[in-house]
Amino acid sequence: MAPWVVAITGASGVIYGIKVLKALYSAGERICLVISDPGKRVLKEELGLVLTGDQQEISLQINNYLGLPHDETALSYYEWTDIGCCLASGSFNTKGMIVVPCTMATLAGIAGGMSRNLIERAADVTLKERRPLVLVPRETPLNAIHLKNMLELAQLGVHIVPPVPAFYFGPKNIDDLLDFFVTRLMSLIGIRY
Repeated sequence: MAPWVVAITGASGVIYGIKVLKALYSAGERICLVISDPGKRVLKEELGLVLTGDQQEISLQINNYLGLPHDETALSYYEWTDIGCCLASGSFNTKGMIVVPCTMATLAGIAGGMSRNLIERAADVTLKERRPLVLVPRETPLNAIHLKNMLELAQLGVHIVPPVPAFYFGPKNIDDLLDFFVTRLMSLIGIRY
C-alpha cells in the first residue's frame, strides 16, 4: 500500500501535524514523515517533544510520543536534508502529501519549485506526478506575497487548507476544534477514520 507523505515545518500549530499523523495511523494508512529542523524546534516549544539523535532514534521517539509500538512499520521517518531518499523520486509511489503546519517560506519554496530540502522536493514530486498536495498554512496575518503564492498553488490544484476553527458545531474545548479540523482535512483526501 502506498504511503502518505506528511511534513511538519517550523510554523506554529504543530499539534495539527501530530493529530494528522494519529488520524492517518488510525485509518490504517502508511506514513512517510519529514520534519524540518525549525519544525523540531516548534515541536519542543509547543508540545515539549524533543527529537534528537540519528534517523532511527528520532523515529523511535516519534513512535513513543504517538503511542505506537517500537516495531511499528506504518510510520517511516526521513531527515529533511536527505534529498536523495526515496521521497525525492517520482518512481516512489505515494498517495499524496500533507504539509501541516506549513511555513510561508516552505509554501513559497514549493510555489517557486525550489527543492532546497526534502520537504520542498517531495512536494515538487507530488505536483509533477499529479498526486494530491495539501498545505496547511500558518496563522494570520497574511501579506500579498503569501496570498499570491497560495493562489498560484491553488491554480495548480494544491489544496490550501488554513486551520480556521469552526464554531457552528458547538465545540466544548480546544480538542474539539482540533479534531473537527483534522476530520475535515481527512475527508478532503478521502479518508474516514
